[in-house]
Amino acid sequence: MSTAVAPSHSLAFAPRIQELLDRDEKVFRIDPDKVGVSDSRLLAEIVAARPVHSTERSVYKPAAGADIPHDSATRTIRALGQDAMAGIRKPPPPARGMSGTWPYAGTSHLRRWLFSDDALPVALLSKRGVSRSDSLSLLVDRAVTRWPGRPGRAGSTELAGLIRDAEDPLERRQAAAMYRRATATLCDGVAGLTGNALWLMGPQRRQEWHRGDLTAILWETLRLLPPAWMLYRKGGEAYAGLHPEIRPGDDIALFPLLMHRHADYWSQPLEFRPERWDGVADPEKAPAFMPFGFDGARCWAKHLVVPLAERLLTTALENGILVRSPRPEAEVPLRSLLSVRFEARLAV
Repeated sequence: MSTAVAPSHSLAFAPRIQELLDRDEKVFRIDPDKVGVSDSRLLAEIVAARPVHSTERSVYKPAAGADIPHDSATRTIRALGQDAMAGIRKPPPPARGMSGTWPYAGTSHLRRWLFSDDALPVALLSKRGVSRSDSLSLLVDRAVTRWPGRPGRAGSTELAGLIRDAEDPLERRQAAAMYRRATATLCDGVAGLTGNALWLMGPQRRQEWHRGDLTAILWETLRLLPPAWMLYRKGGEAYAGLHPEIRPGDDIALFPLLMHRHADYWSQPLEFRPERWDGVADPEKAPAFMPFGFDGARCWAKHLVVPLAERLLTTALENGILVRSPRPEAEVPLRSLLSVRFEARLAV
């Protein structure tokens, strides 16, 4: 079930993902305590069976050794939206930073675009090299709690303001953790979607791109390679009885990646066809399409992802990005965010 883009431009999924793609069943047992679901009707019933628990949403997971209050998470989401919308109105940083391994090059470029104006060490919270190291993260967190920046600093983000305005050490540590979490989730997701689109477009579409085509290209990319390719729900009585395969206590793995590729729901499901979205006023209402989750538990940054990806993709294409990989088949590793790995450089 590899994506048919072009004979010379294909994908190699990680074995665990390929095993899922090779399955014919829409409801199947993954292990003794976990069931996979990609059936559109059953998936809707599971979604409606109970509200999403706070522990099942990444933004609410504990930080700095304590639970995140709901109002604090809400402030973070609101601040991130303000920062992202303000950021994409600024000129992008030098395009040379988009050369290298994707999606990492895209992530770094987007973080510089949106968050590099924050004072040190706050700006370091969004650096990929720092966030990947527990020891560096701890040092930066400690520095931020002691030096959160000055009020009214030009260019400072709303997220940085939440750190600066915290009233006690725990609130400041949590605000720093939420800064890192929010910026990483947004930038990694947008870069993953943009990189997936670059690969699926292939050389010919990249050469012939037009601004008006990019939104449809991104929606079609979200269908074939949704970064949020699996949604996980803890088991419970609410799901028992919805399907014979689901037992009380079974955890549920919902697979948009599989649902988006079922011939029952889509014509020519393995073909990259952005034109299928022509005239679709609200793609998220398309049947059997779940690019950002579902009602009550949609991605909290979903309204930012496509506009930011369109800006990032536009910048890459305007600078003549060239995909350079040692072989025509790109790898899609097993990660929480589904993203194609490839090397790229800019022509100008």
